[in-house]
Amino acid sequence: MIDSFRAARWVRTLNLLLQAVLFLTFVGGLNYLARSHAWRFDLTRYRRFSLSAETLAYLRELSLPVHIVVTSNGQTSDPQVEGLLSEYKNATESNTAGQVTVEYVDLFEDRRKTEKYGIENPGVVLLLCGGRRRVLTPDLLYRVEDKVRKDFIGEQAVTAAILDVSNPDRKKIYFLVGHGELRPDDVDPARGLSMARDQLRLRNYDVETLDLVASRKIPADASLLVSVSPIDPYTPLEQEQLRQYLGAGAGRLILFLAPGTQPGLKDLLIDDWGVLVDDDLILDSASDSMTEDGDLIIRAYTPHPITQTLVDYKEGLRIGLARSVRPLPGRPSGAGLTVVTLAATSTTAFGEVDARRRGIQPFSPGLDLKGLAQMDPPNRLGVAVSSERVPVRGDLPFSVPGGRIVVVGTGDMISNARITNAGAEGLFLGAVNWTIGRDIALNVPARPIERFSLSLSAGDLARLRYTLMLALPGIAALLGIAVYWARRN
Repeated sequence: MIDSFRAARWVRTLNLLLQAVLFLTFVGGLNYLARSHAWRFDLTRYRRFSLSAETLAYLRELSLPVHIVVTSNGQTSDPQVEGLLSEYKNATESNTAGQVTVEYVDLFEDRRKTEKYGIENPGVVLLLCGGRRRVLTPDLLYRVEDKVRKDFIGEQAVTAAILDVSNPDRKKIYFLVGHGELRPDDVDPARGLSMARDQLRLRNYDVETLDLVASRKIPADASLLVSVSPIDPYTPLEQEQLRQYLGAGAGRLILFLAPGTQPGLKDLLIDDWGVLVDDDLILDSASDSMTEDGDLIIRAYTPHPITQTLVDYKEGLRIGLARSVRPLPGRPSGAGLTVVTLAATSTTAFGEVDARRRGIQPFSPGLDLKGLAQMDPPNRLGVAVSSERVPVRGDLPFSVPGGRIVVVGTGDMISNARITNAGAEGLFLGAVNWTIGRDIALNVPARPIERFSLSLSAGDLARLRYTLMLALPGIAALLGIAVYWARRN
């Protein structure tokens, strides 16, 4: 028994110290367990804070670090994107070789980083891996209906982008030259494609030019060929090169064909791909379908990976002089060939076959072309068509991806002077991604966006204000008085 007051005080002090050490040790142990063996439970309705099993499988096999940069204007943020990226970061913390890191950049305060990353717009998600990069704009992260965000598809987009930039093989796009085409190394507003080239490079594509006559063969690393407004026809040898590349090699091709030109690809397009390019000039008598300077306004689209952005945002497509492009009428089905009219004119448009006449001319029945009621979309002239060959191997329950082509009936849609027009860049980049195969949909469900609204009257706001200012502090004061009175007694 301790009868010394001083000894009792030391024992009591030691007891308090031991309790403090025990408490700190307990808290530290809990933090260690939480960090090393964390258990997380996502109780949200649509599992907003959980990555899909497919995404987690990819992240476990990630062998290269991926750095994600998110831009903002310093005033607004996107909690959907921030929450998603934090899940990628958490999922790869134990993967030392393939960690995902996230950085947020204010475009106005961090000008040095803005110039370093080469991005100027807020809301952009930039993925970097080695020397490869991929840009995701906000329209790629949401599914939109009537200009309202309905579903968040950010996980699909980000996972696909991670797989793309972590792949050491860069996709190479060749622009065909030697026939008077527009060139990607030309900065001229009317004849240059330097802006389109820069957009492709920004998305981790290599861009080069290719002269089929000089090279005598299409390089094996060609992921896509693009021909923009050829004037001189392709020779029979060049046509055969393209036929072999698209057929046996399952190649990809995008053609921009201006009206009044004969590129010599008629047989290839009709016989092999079921695409008919008419020798006409599209005119439209509707005032809301043509501008004063003769540009066409296109608003009719078929839902397709190429046009999905235009469909979601109800974006019009403004193009210059155009010719009609359509699936071959009467083409027999089968053979694994799928031909789709991507974009079409209004029902009042027609194809003027007499190129010598200019301006808005009346429709000449029996001579000029009109949209057919039995073709989709009915009574409209197509201006862009996609064709895909997916041959089926015997009775096997799977198909082998074949070639893909896109034909657009205008020559300068992606020129430096026009690519900034409404819808032009979106259609072009959609066509590039689809032909190359970046449109592959992952088995990742979209997350609906839940919206909560709180309607308060002026009286409700006043009561809420007084509650926060007086009631809560008053309750705390009463509790303090009660504790004081209990201790006093």
